[in-house]
Amino acid sequence: MSPSAFIAKWQANTRNERSAAQEHFLDLCALLGEPTPNTDPTGAAYAFEKGATKASGGEGWADVWRRARFAWEYKGKHKDLDAAHRQLLQYAGALENPPLLVTCDIERIVIRTNWTNAVSERHEVRLGELADPRRLALLKAVFADPERLRPGKTRAALTAEAAARFAELAGRLRDRGHDAQAVAHFTNRLVFCLFADDVDLLPPGLFEKMLDASRRAPSRFEGYARRLFAAMAQRGGEVDFTPVAWFNGGLFDDDGALPLTAADIDLVQRAAALDWAEVDPSILGTLFERGLDPDKRSQLGAHYTAREMIELLIDPVVRRPLLAEWAAAQEGIAAALAVAADPAASAKTRRAAPGRAQTLFRGFLDRLRAFRVLDPACGSGNFLYLALLALKDVEHRAMVEAEALGLQREFPQVGPEAVLGLEVNPYAAELARVSVWIGHIQWARRHGYPAPSDPVLRTLDTIACRDALLACDDAGSTTLSPWPAADAIVGNPPFLGGKRLRSVLGDSYCAKLFTTYARQVPAEADLVCYWFARAQAVIGAGAAARAGLVATNSIRGGANRRVLEPLAQAGAITDAWSDEPWTLDGAAVRVSLVCWGRDRAAAPMLDGMTVPAVHSDLTAGAADLTTARKLAENAGVAFMGDTKGGAFDVPGDLARRWLLLPSNPNGRPNADVLRPWANGMDVTRRPSDTWIIDFGWTMTEAEAAYYAEPYAHVVQHVRPVRAMNKRETYARAWWRHIEARQGMHRALAGLSRFIVTARVSKHRIFAWLTVPALADSATIVVARDDDTTFGVLHSRFHELWALGQGTWLGVGNDPRYTPSTTFETFPFPPGLAPDCLASSYADDPHAQAIARAAQALVAARDRWLNPPELVTRTSEVVLGFPDRLLPRGATAAITLRTRTLTALYNTRGTATGAWLDGLHRRLDDAVAAAYGWPADLSDVDVLSRLLTLNQARIAS
Repeated sequence: MSPSAFIAKWQANTRNERSAAQEHFLDLCALLGEPTPNTDPTGAAYAFEKGATKASGGEGWADVWRRARFAWEYKGKHKDLDAAHRQLLQYAGALENPPLLVTCDIERIVIRTNWTNAVSERHEVRLGELADPRRLALLKAVFADPERLRPGKTRAALTAEAAARFAELAGRLRDRGHDAQAVAHFTNRLVFCLFADDVDLLPPGLFEKMLDASRRAPSRFEGYARRLFAAMAQRGGEVDFTPVAWFNGGLFDDDGALPLTAADIDLVQRAAALDWAEVDPSILGTLFERGLDPDKRSQLGAHYTAREMIELLIDPVVRRPLLAEWAAAQEGIAAALAVAADPAASAKTRRAAPGRAQTLFRGFLDRLRAFRVLDPACGSGNFLYLALLALKDVEHRAMVEAEALGLQREFPQVGPEAVLGLEVNPYAAELARVSVWIGHIQWARRHGYPAPSDPVLRTLDTIACRDALLACDDAGSTTLSPWPAADAIVGNPPFLGGKRLRSVLGDSYCAKLFTTYARQVPAEADLVCYWFARAQAVIGAGAAARAGLVATNSIRGGANRRVLEPLAQAGAITDAWSDEPWTLDGAAVRVSLVCWGRDRAAAPMLDGMTVPAVHSDLTAGAADLTTARKLAENAGVAFMGDTKGGAFDVPGDLARRWLLLPSNPNGRPNADVLRPWANGMDVTRRPSDTWIIDFGWTMTEAEAAYYAEPYAHVVQHVRPVRAMNKRETYARAWWRHIEARQGMHRALAGLSRFIVTARVSKHRIFAWLTVPALADSATIVVARDDDTTFGVLHSRFHELWALGQGTWLGVGNDPRYTPSTTFETFPFPPGLAPDCLASSYADDPHAQAIARAAQALVAARDRWLNPPELVTRTSEVVLGFPDRLLPRGATAAITLRTRTLTALYNTRGTATGAWLDGLHRRLDDAVAAAYGWPADLSDVDVLSRLLTLNQARIAS
């Protein structure tokens, strides 16, 4: 069919919608050269009258439907196509959410995009325009390539643009001296007005007229805004004889406004040009909070957590359990209605069956509408918004599917009161309310329902601005902060390492926190652990059924893991993700997500896979490494390196100048208090030629003063900072390192060298340091000088154990090594444990084989790191210190900078690193033989055998 023939035929049409719709669509297919619904005999992917036939009779949900393309609704000529669109919206979920929703009255075809995370766009094609190839191409895309119509701007991009405009406005107002909280409240009002204007909650053009009038006379803006806000705050309000809806809800509780300049008004007008109906509440709060809270302005433009990540918790804690309840109720409803239609059943039974069905339906709706979700650290409301959407979607689905069974559909009733929040930051708390309000109204519009009214906004006292962990009772005593009763708990509580708690929260707060939670959370645990403990207590008391929280991924180990141990022991973890990327305060971090319930999980899942059980370290292997215990034979050998606590480190050139000075007034050289220093990067990269001033842990200040130049340096660079240290001993003994590790020094006595590894590094690499070098706290020191111990530690067996027992840190998600969990629990091969002197196994052939393999590995590595063609060996300026390796010229120095242990171990598994792989295989074979195990054991078998060995030694 040609365009002219199609236009002529349908311009002459006088039939009604019912008689003309399908013929019109078939002609359209012929015009576009597209297949018709008749080409799909099953109707599974393409059909007329798509939907479920109601038991009570009636038409399907869409006049035409094509999977992943469109849903199409016809109306008679000049009928309300917006009403037809609302009808499609109500059934879009049941129609698998097609990307395009099309309405048509023969003379007009209106196409609206329906992608979840993109702004919605509207296209209209009139009958007479079909002669235009460009309009035909647009219509062709509806059938053949809907992606061509996907809007270029995402809702996230729109929201970020809007947030940037208002961040600029808020900054201007604060710079003019306005109170930051007043600026935030006023800005939130403007934001909601722009949204209300675009979704027709305010009279058409009213807000735009106010801005236009204000631009001509900026001094009048504050008065205009006050009149508008006052009208929105009361029932029956009006502006210039124009009625204004009653908004209420706390956001418009008075007429407060701030003055704006002409430039400010211009900025607001530019923001008003955006499509505020399409802002994304899942990120709106986060982005706006950065502009409104002065403490978070540094995060402007930073990344944010995508809603898909938040859904990982919302789904198993909120949506999935409720849908399971609905499935059970739906089955019962269908069974009851089947009885009602069964001629074999008695008349009395048939009469009673519809009532049973209605009772089941009503019971589920009552249960759903009473369901409450709590976020006890709700921030600006991301989790609350998505939780509310999940509840509303479940309600909508239940009503649509119940209607398909023949029951009466109801108006949706789940609203903002279903989500509860606790948040200590007032900026974030108000934004959480705004996000929830906007999300609630958007949902209604997108599903074809009218927006709430009289009032538009419900008061959200359910989002409280207060501490979630501690409270004071009437007597002034510190108690647990009460949490509101809820069915489910979700959220992303704050992360703060145990060592930083006092510096950020203060000594007084921490003392109360530690005392109140003494039996639940170790004092050295991350702050996020307190929310886990509190949620466990709430669930244990029967006040909630399920929880799902985000934690730093270090919750899998150390003191943090203690809060997961009761959950794992009870088998209560239902879903967990051990290590996921996340965005926290604009920065990329790694997190763990943990969901649990009141009862034992029937089919727990870890990282998206069903597993027998989830252990407290968020693994699911046959070997539960969290049951490993420290071995006495490994005690007193591995130590965290020295913690200096100030600028005691100095460049090598300065240290050498001091070393060459004459002896001091006490007759002693500066060599007594100077030594080469190594941190983690000195191990994994190149030595930095840094030295450190070390007065030990017994030298008095008077004794230290005799070492004039080093002492003067410490006086200038260390004492001012240490004087402000809150720990009295650190401030008082300012010339000493804060943690000198006396035990480490005692263990190193008599050794000429020792083993060192970086606490956190991409690869678990061990290296040698020569005494008297001092290892920093960023390293772990192993006080052994024999090649056999070095070889065991550098074997695959110990690396697997260290990875399994350790935690991960940083953006790079690098594994962390600790003396306690990774070293002291590790079972060395029989007879080669650290409590044995190296001389005791000097003649052991297994020990000798390991030592030879380790020596070969180190020698080859050293030759790669420092080829003799590129370096020259030079004695230190005074005796008693190891030689220096210096580059042979500038070109050699450039080459050497690229030769690091990290760079070397990055080549493992490649052709370039084949020689290194071979040396490690030789070492692994020697260590396997020492255990008496096959060399080709799988990683799982290695860990299982090591755990068995650990437990056997504990038992013995």
